[in-house]
Amino acid sequence: MGVAIRTADESDRDLVVRLLDTAFQDDPVSRWIFPEDEYRRTTHHKLMAAFTDIVLADGRIDLTEDGTACALWLPTPAEEHGEDGGDGDGEGDDGPAQMRASIDPANERIELVARLTEGVHPAGRAHEYLWMIGVSPDHQGEGLGTALIGSVLDRCDREGLPAYLEASSARSRILYERLGFTLLDRPLDLPDGPQMWPMWREPRP
Repeated sequence: MGVAIRTADESDRDLVVRLLDTAFQDDPVSRWIFPEDEYRRTTHHKLMAAFTDIVLADGRIDLTEDGTACALWLPTPAEEHGEDGGDGDGEGDDGPAQMRASIDPANERIELVARLTEGVHPAGRAHEYLWMIGVSPDHQGEGLGTALIGSVLDRCDREGLPAYLEASSARSRILYERLGFTLLDRPLDLPDGPQMWPMWREPRP
């Protein structure tokens, strides 16, 4: 049976934030940004809210009809990444610093991971950027992530458009490889932390 998917709007904001917060509590990168368990439980949702607001404004959030999974996409023109120093979030060079200031001013890792991922984000070709995909923990392994990503990749193939993402765990990297993504250059090593895998997918005929 197919997965029903719709485009989220502002009325879905709180649902998307809760979903991402739950889905990424044990993600290696989230644990690196917020290493203390209790602190992560009380602060992590603010980062997910910032991501959600950026994508609601400048991109698209695909949401399963039952609200158990979502994918955050930012369409990135060829010239956009690098011109303002950001990923199309409209924040410009101060984007990472502003995000840190609004979420958790004392936490330099929020700003650092944003700057590091900016540094490896490819420029020069228009592409779809899969910023995040979250699946409720009790629905993981049901193919929801594959369905969410696949619907956009089908369009990318029809339009001849590449896609890009940064995998934040070895498990997600395997999923993306099955969908045709390959490692771009080399992994990104977070200081005293986990790796992230910048991955690129050429459109298929």
